[in-house]
Amino acid sequence: MGSPSVDATTPGNASDPQLAAKPWFPDSKAPDALGDGEQQIIEAGEAKYHRLGWKGLTVMLIVEAIGLGSLSIPSAFATLGMVAGVICCVGIGLIAIYTSYVIGQVKLAFPAVRDYGDAGALLMGRWGRELFTFMLILQLIFLTGSNCLTGTIALRYITGSGICSVIFGVVSAIILLLLSIPSSFADMSWLGYLDFASILAAIGITIIATGIRGHDAPGGLAAVDWSSMPQGDPTFSDGFIAISNIVFAYTFASCLFSFMDEMHTPKDFTKSIWALGVLQIFIYTVTGATIYAFVGQDVASPALESAGVLVGKVAFGVALPVIFISGAICTIVAGRLIHGRIYANSVTRYINTPKGWITWIILITVLTILAWVIAEAIPFFDDLLSIASALFTSGFSFYLPPIMWYVLIRKGPWYSKENLLTSLVNLFVFIFGLIVLVGGMYSTIQDIRNNYATGNVRSPFTCGAV
Repeated sequence: MGSPSVDATTPGNASDPQLAAKPWFPDSKAPDALGDGEQQIIEAGEAKYHRLGWKGLTVMLIVEAIGLGSLSIPSAFATLGMVAGVICCVGIGLIAIYTSYVIGQVKLAFPAVRDYGDAGALLMGRWGRELFTFMLILQLIFLTGSNCLTGTIALRYITGSGICSVIFGVVSAIILLLLSIPSSFADMSWLGYLDFASILAAIGITIIATGIRGHDAPGGLAAVDWSSMPQGDPTFSDGFIAISNIVFAYTFASCLFSFMDEMHTPKDFTKSIWALGVLQIFIYTVTGATIYAFVGQDVASPALESAGVLVGKVAFGVALPVIFISGAICTIVAGRLIHGRIYANSVTRYINTPKGWITWIILITVLTILAWVIAEAIPFFDDLLSIASALFTSGFSFYLPPIMWYVLIRKGPWYSKENLLTSLVNLFVFIFGLIVLVGGMYSTIQDIRNNYATGNVRSPFTCGAV
């Protein structure tokens, strides 16, 4: 697409001394007059947080990205129809790969950028840094809350118990907290393999089980009421929530800055985003299309509930690792961002001292509690995902990367021969992101009001079914 190259002469490049002098730009300098003990802590901390290779980055992105999204895709197909569902899965996936490439190029051009907040500083100064940081933390808390809600649904479904849903929510929050204690992404990457195996197994079990059930039903698979086009005259809100849930499934771009900051060879990031992007498109399209074709319009969300009671319990049990590991990763990203800001000029930021560990555990505990509150306050799966998509994914994954390309890494006029095609692509992606933001929020608010009006969901912080 004519993607720009980046060098030291790029306007606003991180090598610019005026940029480095900005008070709002991240300061990675260690405090003056360090003793031998502090110097050893810094060296150990730097080694601890720069061990991630491109394969490890791929695993971390898989942990963050492939999980909740795949569980909501079949219901999105049921709303949109098979044709629109496939087009959205493939099209939005390709857009996500491109915007992630732009984010990676920004990181290479400005190595001091450690997270999306720092990128906001490049775009809008101190105010931009605080705004983007606040948005990113909120998104991560919402993502952890989504996993907490899914854990509640899973535990209640597996046990078949009438125990109060709030109790299952607390249990889910405790598990998420315990898994969030490791502060290094490299330390967590080994769990990514378990996470990936977990979601593939759960999806495989669900596809096989729904296929068998559809085959054994009266009329067989030919009688399943799936359609290439939307059925039942869905409203604008229904359609946009379905699209927002697919958007949510491609939410990995928001954490790419943070993950790349731990890489020992950041330029290898392109291997990771292509590997993840192609894998996501394949998994989401196959999962959405096959389960919708086997179940039809009545497909549940999360999709594992469509496998039948017994097999559904097995599938949920197999999916527990991905539910909790993915949520823990989001807590760690948010915790690292906040902890690094609080202790920017202190060895405490490395979380390898008693004070570092104490403050880290307090911080992730507070974040997990906030995520639990959100999960209890918005106790319906599709709408919670749609809110996260509209408010945050629309920006971090779609309308903000085109702005960063235009302001930070574009070389020459936007209308030049070398830039024109890329400029048009970025304009399209920018408009798409704004549509997701406005349409997604409107649709979700309408759907939440309708659900409460019709009594389809339990009230917040109550013991009803989720």
